[in-house]
Order: sequence, then C-alpha cells, then structure tokens
Amino acid sequence: MRAILDRVAGFKAHRTSHTRPLSGQTWGLIFSKSSTRTRVSFEVGIRELGGNAIFLSASDIQLGRGEPIKDTARVLGRMLHGAVIRTFAQSDVEDFATYGRIPTINALTDDEHPCQILTDIFTFEERRGERIDGKVVTFVGDGACNVPASWIFAAAHLGFELRIAAPKKYWPSPVLLERAGAGEAAHWDRHARTSITERMSIGRGMLELIEDVKLGARRADLLYTDVWVSMGKEAEKAERLKDLGGYQINAELVKLARPDALVMHCLPAYRGLEIDEATLEAHADTIFAEAENRLHTQKAIIDWLLR
Repeated sequence: MRAILDRVAGFKAHRTSHTRPLSGQTWGLIFSKSSTRTRVSFEVGIRELGGNAIFLSASDIQLGRGEPIKDTARVLGRMLHGAVIRTFAQSDVEDFATYGRIPTINALTDDEHPCQILTDIFTFEERRGERIDGKVVTFVGDGACNVPASWIFAAAHLGFELRIAAPKKYWPSPVLLERAGAGEAAHWDRHARTSITERMSIGRGMLELIEDVKLGARRADLLYTDVWVSMGKEAEKAERLKDLGGYQINAELVKLARPDALVMHCLPAYRGLEIDEATLEAHADTIFAEAENRLHTQKAIIDWLLR
C-alpha cells in the first residue's frame, strides 16, 4: 500500500511527462457493474501510461451469456496484457487472475473496493500534509459493504484507528474481521442500552464498531460515508432507508470531529440520505479532489504491478 501511495503524487504532478510503461500494451476493462469514476480513471490512466484500453461490459462478451469466467480468462489472457475487473463476486476477479495469468486489478466487487481506499488515503495525506498512521477515520452508514471492508484492511496495514458507526446488523462480518487479523474484541455498553460498542486490535491498527454515530464522530480526523443502497441491494432499499436514517453526515456531526477534520465520499452521493446537501457542498473541494485522484492512483497501481 505504501509503495503505491508514495508514487501517486509524482503521477499527479507530472501527468503528461512521466514514462509510458504500457507502450505497446492493450488492457481490458471488464465491467459487470456500471461506473463513472472507475471506468474513466482507468481508461484515461492506461492511455496516459502509453497503452490502449478496451472496454467490455458483460453484455458485450460471452460472460453475459453464461460463459465461465475461467474460460473467458483463458482467452483474454492470451490477447491482453492486463485486466481491470468491476463485478459482483470476488471469486470472479480471483479466478480471472488465476486462469488469465496477466496482471488483474480489482476495480470493485461486492466484497472489496481497494483502489478507492488507496485513493482516499492519498487524498487525506495530500490534504493534511501528514500520513494517516495514528489518525482516526470514522465511517458512517452501512459498515458491512465493500468500502468499509477495504478500510479495515488499510487500518490493519497502515496503523490507524477505524471507527465504523452503524446499526449492529450493518457491522462487518466475523469472517471478514478474522481475515483482516482482528484480535479479541472488548465489548461494552457505554450508554445503558442505547449504544453498543466493540473495540479490537486489527493488525497494526485499531477497529471500533459502534452504534452511536455521535460517539463515533468525536475527535475524528476524517468522516467518511458511502451510499446506503449499494448496487445489487436495491430490493432492500426501503428497509435500508429505515435502518440507516440516523446515520447521516451533516453539520451537527461534523462539529463533533476535530476542527480540521476532512469529510469524504466515494460518490455518487445521494444528498439528503447519507450526507446532506449543505455538508457535501461545504466539503466539495475535498470530495471532488478525491474523485480526481482516482486517475492518479490507478496509474500508480498499474505502475506498481509492472515492477
């Protein structure tokens, strides 16, 4: 992670004058899920690194008609130099990498969103002028989706404190916590049946799972949120809106964080739900710099893969 993060600033500062390690290469973007930032950042990034990009939606190729991912991988691996995959099942990315035998990037699955979190950490460090190590990041909302999952892995490796403020039914699964190296949880009830909190070591960092969103925001260095209804969860929309209604980043919550705290959102944002209009606009410069940094981070990821 740190090796990639340390290279992003150089790609951003020298966007058109850096080396072109993908010269003569063609990379495929295989997307089963729609995208704005991920698709554009990878397509532009591959081209700026000197390569060619081919976009393939599931409906464009035989995956959409039921061809096994391992068969698609065996074919494309003989034609492409690398692949960027945005899909539902984590196993699809892993199987493609196994059978395709070319560099393969997870551009989002239902389980993880690693490229996004690398971008977010770079943006935090760029804005604050210091490393995220030892800081407090508070994720507000659905703590069981792919974005907080990748935040957990980042906390474990980079050594910061991650708080996930969510109803208990939206906490990350024990299986995920075990994968991330979580230690034994210390459990306590701070507010007599109104807030349940668990705190545990996780690799080099700390993880706190908390129901009280205001408690989770106190003295945080970064407040972060994502949509309440992720792709593939549309059938649960009414239930999720009801369950997560109190887990919004707004001016009241921001006041509880540190005075210099950043507010970030991986976008798209649904104003009035996970974040209110005024707060998003007050922190728009950071949020849209975060979106721009997807380009520079994707380039650093690809460059790292080629080393």
